[in-house]
Amino acid sequence: MATAGSWVRYWRDEDRPVEAMHAHFRDHVYPPHAHDTYSLGITDAGAQRFRCRGAAHTSGAGMVMAFNPDEVHDGRAAAELGYRYRIVHLGPSVVRAVLTDAGDGRAGALPLFALPVLTDPALAVALTRLHAALAGGADPLVRDERLTAAVLAMARRGASSALRAGRTPSDGMRQQAARRARALLDEAYPEPVSGERLAEAAGCSRFALYRAFRAEFGLAPSDYQRQLRLRRARSLLMSGTAPAAAAAATGFADQAHFTRWFHRVYGITPGTFSRA
Repeated sequence: MATAGSWVRYWRDEDRPVEAMHAHFRDHVYPPHAHDTYSLGITDAGAQRFRCRGAAHTSGAGMVMAFNPDEVHDGRAAAELGYRYRIVHLGPSVVRAVLTDAGDGRAGALPLFALPVLTDPALAVALTRLHAALAGGADPLVRDERLTAAVLAMARRGASSALRAGRTPSDGMRQQAARRARALLDEAYPEPVSGERLAEAAGCSRFALYRAFRAEFGLAPSDYQRQLRLRRARSLLMSGTAPAAAAAATGFADQAHFTRWFHRVYGITPGTFSRA
């Protein structure tokens, strides 16, 4: 959708209350409204102003807008050229599920933000990475990892008390969990593998698995899965398989996605490698 120099792109999860939007607005004016989700926006360029909690606020480039569920606000451009921003909407049930997983079954109270505009680089980075995974159609494992990171970042900022971490597994348990997860990825790397499925195979929570896997192998599970796909695709290219077919056979979303990662990791395109 685009009007008078404005544009909007929207994404939503079919299975849980998670949505993402990327937009540039010049003349659009939001009336007072509220979401039943946590709504977390990052202003990329320009500035936007809004009223919330009886006061006026402005969010400029790099700032984070943090609206609690059912918090009324409006919005409009604060400059003639408008503003560009990205926003994610996370249902309270999703936030609670992530915090429960990270707290080894104990979520505690949901976080509430004291201010609707924040200068928090760590939270902004976590939200930007989550938005990119959601809107970019990343694998389920990438989305789950970044969702966990973003919720924990927002909880640290919005928590009224210290977050309670789950039990830390012993070195032996951590190694076993990480290796069970790796075995599943070794077998099913071309398939979409969710964090929930991987945690079930590992026998622990998703949060515990992410920490254990990185500690044991030096990579996040999604990075390890991508590495397996690239190595297999590389072998297929060496045997004469066309890049498009190699991408499809190894679980990449499309040839463009495969080419980007191949070039990023190996420094050359799949076509250049095939012709070498």
